[in-house]
Amino acid sequence: METSRRKALIIGCGIAGPVVAMFLQRAGFEAEIYEARSRPDDYAGLFLNMASNGLDVLQSLGLDGPVKAEGSPVPRMLMRSGKGKHLGEIHNGAPKSQGGESVIITRGTLNRILREEAMCRGITIHFSKRLSSIKIVNEQQVSASFEDGTIASGNLLVGCDGIHSRARQFMVPHISQPLYTGVMGYGGFAYNSTIPPTPGVQHFIFGERAAFGYHVKASGEIYWFINSPSPQEPGKTELSTITNDEWKKRFLAWFSEDDPLIQEIIHATESDIGVYPVYDIPSLPAWHKGPVVCVGDAAHATAPSSGQGASMALEDAIVLAKCVRDMTSLEKAFAMYERLRRKRAEKIVRSARNRGRNQMASNPVQLWFRDLMMSFFLKHFASSNSLAWIYSYRVDWDQKVV
Repeated sequence: METSRRKALIIGCGIAGPVVAMFLQRAGFEAEIYEARSRPDDYAGLFLNMASNGLDVLQSLGLDGPVKAEGSPVPRMLMRSGKGKHLGEIHNGAPKSQGGESVIITRGTLNRILREEAMCRGITIHFSKRLSSIKIVNEQQVSASFEDGTIASGNLLVGCDGIHSRARQFMVPHISQPLYTGVMGYGGFAYNSTIPPTPGVQHFIFGERAAFGYHVKASGEIYWFINSPSPQEPGKTELSTITNDEWKKRFLAWFSEDDPLIQEIIHATESDIGVYPVYDIPSLPAWHKGPVVCVGDAAHATAPSSGQGASMALEDAIVLAKCVRDMTSLEKAFAMYERLRRKRAEKIVRSARNRGRNQMASNPVQLWFRDLMMSFFLKHFASSNSLAWIYSYRVDWDQKVV
């Protein structure tokens, strides 16, 4: 479509926002980003799996190298029970012949790389811009109002503002709330020089009361997380009153009958502990309305157990920009974007939700059955070929959508 002097308003400067802005800029748009936070925080959040399919998108922008340099390669994921029984292994990424491995990287580091590159390319980022409302003027004009009283106008608006997206609330106000999955997530960083590094491997331990994952970098720094069943969604005030020491006591109790290594890592944790209810968005009736469209978690948030949240957002970004570039109108572009992305994204959301449920057990019989079935599944259904639909997905920027 004709893009001369056309402006895109990007709501959110997390992972999706800068990448959407850079691809739309490449497609001929002037893109500006509006972020609710007052300033960048390169230490916010925990860490994530940047899968090979997400790295492939970044390669289109020349950014896969910096992300790989800052992250830790983890081509393998090893699973064992809390008692030490080997349950199986999953290859984390596409085959090496396809450019293969995934990396673990802190969320703040990834955000910094993407934000700084966007700024280097001349993309303006406005901070302290919390979205308050959206007004559609016509199919080619939209304005965004912010809580500080300012207004920005453009030809399209892209909601990159995460799982609690205000842009999504505008599009589908009555059914836009994310769903609590019945799982709580926790995580942090530790250092223990006596625990050997785990190069190329992320470990998962399925204990009696919760699941524990960790990766030890060559420096001795340990990235760890916990997934624990919690049927009742906690309130925000309830979580904020619990101290780090209180959380550590709880974790130690949960894993008291499991691998002692977990206790060592928890004791060695001096960083703040991240605590978050796990939500997802199984399906929305539409991802767009007029000149407004959502990407990433704003459209189809998935549980962290998928290892695909960031990669899905990056895939959305490149596909959306291609559709806007190649279609004759925004309406057709957004419809094509949704058609190309919805089935894949929602399949990953469902897969992650089912995986989260299957990892939890509440009695000895369920524990035995869980470990038995997980071992069987990993042996027979988790080969690199069976996971190729996730990791080997590729989007060619130069190929026309139509």
